[in-house]
Order: sequence, then structure tokens, then C-alpha cells
Amino acid sequence: MSIDGRSPRLAVLIDADNISADYARPIFDEIAKLGEANVRRIYGDFDGNWLKGWRKVMLPLAIVPQQQFNHTKGKNAADITLVIDAMDLMHRGGLDGFCLVSSDSDFTRLAQRLREDGTLVYGFGEKKKAPEAFRNACSRFIYIENLTDTVEGKGKMAAPPTAAKKEPTTKAVPLIRKAMEAAWEEGDWINLAEVGHRLNHMAPDFDPRTYGFSKLVTVVEKTGKFDIDRPKEGGVRIKRR
Repeated sequence: MSIDGRSPRLAVLIDADNISADYARPIFDEIAKLGEANVRRIYGDFDGNWLKGWRKVMLPLAIVPQQQFNHTKGKNAADITLVIDAMDLMHRGGLDGFCLVSSDSDFTRLAQRLREDGTLVYGFGEKKKAPEAFRNACSRFIYIENLTDTVEGKGKMAAPPTAAKKEPTTKAVPLIRKAMEAAWEEGDWINLAEVGHRLNHMAPDFDPRTYGFSKLVTVVEKTGKFDIDRPKEGGVRIKRR
């Protein structure tokens, strides 16, 4: 993706209390595919040992720590500071999108507000923890477990604390069919790229890696429910049986 011939400028805001530092490098590798991480900030109380894992990766990954002391029990000052910074950055301008790294439902309204301003919002969180409302509030939501799992035999990245169980491809069938219906214009065949585009809008957390594959076309083929065609002029098209 490019904007006026350049990479999108992104702000990466990390909720340190909510995401393990073991995912740090895979997350930034994924963000590099989306754009340039111009702003890199992490929020938490780094005085104790709880966040020592993040202290080890902040310097190598050029992440700026935002130290927040929790003066009152039950109140998360780091979350509040993250939201304030996000709004300041949005009003300052110069950014094309935000990467909110957390599984916390408290950031749902923040994601909604950023999108209301026309800003791209990429959420990064855990499959079992990130609530549906937060996932759907983002332009796209990426499960961090998918960033470290084996995909089509390409090997496994180093030491993630949690591996996501792969979903059967049959679970993708209703979504694919719904996306096809939304994109349908005329004729028997429909371009797979258009189906993928519709999928991203309908289900921001849809990702072929959730089903163990890196490409949408492979997921579609593995369901056994669709016919695939690769016309000479290029691209891939499908039709429902």
C-alpha cells in the first residue's frame, strides 16, 4: 500500500501491560508491511520486574517508553495516557494511520474516533482476549498469534508464548459467500481480489493465516466449496457451486 507514492506514516502505540514482549519483533515485522512506523511509543510502569521483557526490546526496536505510575489502585494511568497521546497525534496531523497494540476493550472508542477522522487503524491483539467490538472498530485487526505460527510449512518464528489453534477452512465459507454476494455485479465469475476487499470491510479480523495459509486463494481452494479459475489475462476468479 502506498499514499502518493510513499509508504503510509504510522504511529505505533503499545499497551505494555496487555501484550507480551515476545511478540515485539513479529509485530514490527508485520507493521513494516503496512507502512513506516514513524512514531513508536509504549505505555506502562517499567519500574518493576513485570515489564522487564519490554525493557530488553525497547532500545533495539527504537520504541520510546512512556513511564506511567499507577498512583491509584484499579486505575490504569498508562491506558489513559495512550488515549491522550493518540488524540494529540491525530490533531497534530502528518500521520496516515495508527497501530493499537492491545487486546483491551477500553480502546474500542479510541479506534472508532480515529476512524471517524478518516484515519486507518490497525489493531494487534490476542485471539482469545480481544473483544469483537474492538476488532470491528479497527480498519483491520491482526491476531498476534498468526504472526509467529507455522504457515504453509515455512517454519516457525522464535518462541511465542502462545500459538493459535488453526481454524478449519469450512469456517471461512459463510464469510466468503457473504463477501461474494456483496461484490456481485454480473456474470458467473467474480474477481478474488474484490472478494478479499469486501472481506476486509465485513470482517476486519479475517486473515488467511487463521486457517493455516498465507493466501486467500489457498483458503478458498481448501474449502472445496468454490470453483477457481485463472484466466490468461491474470488474476484469480471464483464462482459459487
